[in-house]
Amino acid sequence: MTDDTNDDRDIEMVVAYIRPSRLDAVKEGLAEVGAPSLTVSNVRGRGSQPAKKEQWRGEEYTVDLHEKVKLECVVADVPGSEVAEAICDAAYTGEAGDGKVFVLDVAEAYQIRTGERGPDAV
Repeated sequence: MTDDTNDDRDIEMVVAYIRPSRLDAVKEGLAEVGAPSLTVSNVRGRGSQPAKKEQWRGEEYTVDLHEKVKLECVVADVPGSEVAEAICDAAYTGEAGDGKVFVLDVAEAYQIRTGERGPDAV
């Protein structure tokens, strides 16, 4: 494995929870800022978006865990704040339930195939 301890680039992980309908717009926004790599998971959660009543086979029930998409994007060459802004701009609808974005510091990264470490592994 190579040792890049002299590299001053920060590694950051941007985690976002957004509406599934905004995923394509967010992917385009990330590509525009130079951060096209991401991991996407379907999740359910509850935040400020109000619960809603629905019916199924004549029975009414409450939906308080809403379908969301979780995005994870690890970057070293693009500031995490730029990635977060791109996600916010693309995911915005102006309604409750648009989502949240978090920027986290990453202590270390390893590329399994090549053995690279640090920002070069990203």
